[in-house]
Amino acid sequence: MVPAHTRPTSRFRIVALAWVCLGSGAGVGCSPRADHHPADAGPGGRQQPLALSPNEESTVGRKAFEQVMAEYRTRVLPPNRPEVVRVRRITDRLARAAEIEPLQREIMLRVRGYRFEWEANVVRDEKVNAFCLPAGRMFVFTGLFPVAGERDDALATVLAHEMAHALAHHGSERVAREQEGGGTVFRRLSYDRMQESEADHIGLFLMTFAGYDPNEAVALWERMRRAHGGAPPEFLSDHPSDEHRVRALREWVPKARAAKKAFDEGRIAPAR
Repeated sequence: MVPAHTRPTSRFRIVALAWVCLGSGAGVGCSPRADHHPADAGPGGRQQPLALSPNEESTVGRKAFEQVMAEYRTRVLPPNRPEVVRVRRITDRLARAAEIEPLQREIMLRVRGYRFEWEANVVRDEKVNAFCLPAGRMFVFTGLFPVAGERDDALATVLAHEMAHALAHHGSERVAREQEGGGTVFRRLSYDRMQESEADHIGLFLMTFAGYDPNEAVALWERMRRAHGGAPPEFLSDHPSDEHRVRALREWVPKARAAKKAFDEGRIAPAR
């Protein structure tokens, strides 16, 4: 998600999780269960506790989608608008890349048993923002288009980042962490920044495997850095600083390119 000071409240990313935790509507609980989520590695090999089963995550995503649509109903652009056509074309391309099994192994995604319902909608709003709900439904604000410009690669940077949150089950993980005890404010902020950096990393590989230029991710965040000179210091933000983000992306670009080249040349085969 784009920097915190440019986005609306994050309630739409967590409100449906509360539905599940409270047992409202879904009729399920929200405690981690070994039969649904063994304590195995998440993205990058790190330990990742999850609170929701694949079916629960899908239920949560649908309920959240209904709530967001109710909130923005009068401002959601119709499917035939050029902005919507463009966003959905890019989303479809990224979704196909997310199904590449060697890529899933490369970034160690936990996707077996999960169903992602990728769907992007555009909201008429001047905020520079986009967000993805659990299981894959996304909302893009029109304020993002002037910043992204005409290059699909730049817009793919943001969409891939948001899709990465869903692919990495970050919403489910946040619920699990809250149940375990969130700790101090600074520990929570550090954890949130970790998720954001992880989404940057996954998103960069995703857009590269979808055929978009990963260097555009660096260029986009360079523009963001210039535009947000008054942003709070990183230790007070739930996002990495733009400077930290750009530096990390620069380091990851050659690795993403190398992985894509190896895949294209048949040097990375699907698992047996």
